[in-house]
Amino acid sequence: MELRVLQYFLAVAREQSISAAAESLHLSQPTLSTQLKALEEELGKQLLIRGTKGSRKVILTEEGMILRKRADEILSLVRKTEEEVTHSDDTIVGDVYIGTGETDIVRLFAQAAQKIQAQYPNIHYHISSGNAEYVSEYLDKGLIDFGLLFTSIDPQRYESLLLPQKDIWGVLMRRDSPLAQKESIQPEDLWDKPLILSHQKGDDLHLTQWMKRDISKLNVIATYNLVFNASLLVDEKLGYALCFDKLIHTEGTNLCFRPLSPKLESSAHLVWKRYQMFSKAAEKFLQELQALIR
Repeated sequence: MELRVLQYFLAVAREQSISAAAESLHLSQPTLSTQLKALEEELGKQLLIRGTKGSRKVILTEEGMILRKRADEILSLVRKTEEEVTHSDDTIVGDVYIGTGETDIVRLFAQAAQKIQAQYPNIHYHISSGNAEYVSEYLDKGLIDFGLLFTSIDPQRYESLLLPQKDIWGVLMRRDSPLAQKESIQPEDLWDKPLILSHQKGDDLHLTQWMKRDISKLNVIATYNLVFNASLLVDEKLGYALCFDKLIHTEGTNLCFRPLSPKLESSAHLVWKRYQMFSKAAEKFLQELQALIR
């Protein structure tokens, strides 16, 4: 497979039309169609379902959807590699890629970046959010330089840096809810309440131990990936959301946050692949972060 042809394929997937993709690529439609047909023959799979006579819309087959995902990853890695090689001289410029979940610890990354900015204004930062599986997958594929993980770290795969900040668990609720009168929330307060929980892998273990109840025995009415979405469910009186502190600004809203008691905290590690060859930009960021922690 040629990278150029993968770019053609992604253009068709994006436009959902061979003619529209050909126009955006400044190619003739027959030329683009020939390239796509050759790609399908090379792979031995149909990637596109062409539109009928009355429709120009194309639909990706299952194999086509797989290729779209992989092609995105391949081209992203190629761009990242080109940037690292191009900027491998003494000038420190380039991009730093970080994968993380929703956490106030991102402020620490911002502080490190801000200290670097005056001396190295051409370093740029790209923060992507996802769960632990997403972060690990992107680390392993080389699509990000660093990942922030709250789970246990495999020392055979990753180097890691324990961060000093800890995220504090609590309950996001409406101010007019009965539990809002309490300064902190005990496990038994939640046993009979409709709960909105994170579906982040690993959170169940922490919460099960704190709750003194198996998650399956609780009234889990919804799960979330983004705390902002969970806050909307809470605001609409669907239930109580268990989440980290400082992620939702509650002042002047219908919502409030109450910490758990006994206190429940989560520690985080910044991780990167063992034997990783960093770009100068990523190396500078890590050095500044380590100095900031010290």
